[in-house]
Amino acid sequence: MDDLRTGLGRRQLRDDTLAAHCLAFCDALTTHHEGEDDGMFAQLLRERPDLADTVTKLEQDHGLIASILTQVRQLADRALEARGPDLETIGRELDGLAAIMESHFRYEERSIGEALDAEGDDTEWADTVLRFGEQVRPGL
Repeated sequence: MDDLRTGLGRRQLRDDTLAAHCLAFCDALTTHHEGEDDGMFAQLLRERPDLADTVTKLEQDHGLIASILTQVRQLADRALEARGPDLETIGRELDGLAAIMESHFRYEERSIGEALDAEGDDTEWADTVLRFGEQVRPGL
């Protein structure tokens, strides 16, 4: 995202390049959050129901981030349709997204990390939640 914001600020990216980067970034972040919401968080709550408030907060953040990503996608789509992006508007959206993501990731690392670290050396639950040791098959 930093590369996108820097290129946008310096007007170094062509509209189609900017749009392609924005759309790829939006898709990757959306996929990541959907994976957490539907997979990792669900399993984490089965193993650690005491983290329900933390997971709820993180899922709310995901909703806010998804809303901003929708705005960025719409602006990027306009660039691809040759109507030209409003660079100032895209920049504000990316700045807001960066601030929320920074806060979100810090909270996620701190709250879940502290809870997991408190478990001591017993990592059996982490292996279940994070699926360590599972054979990952290509294409999955």
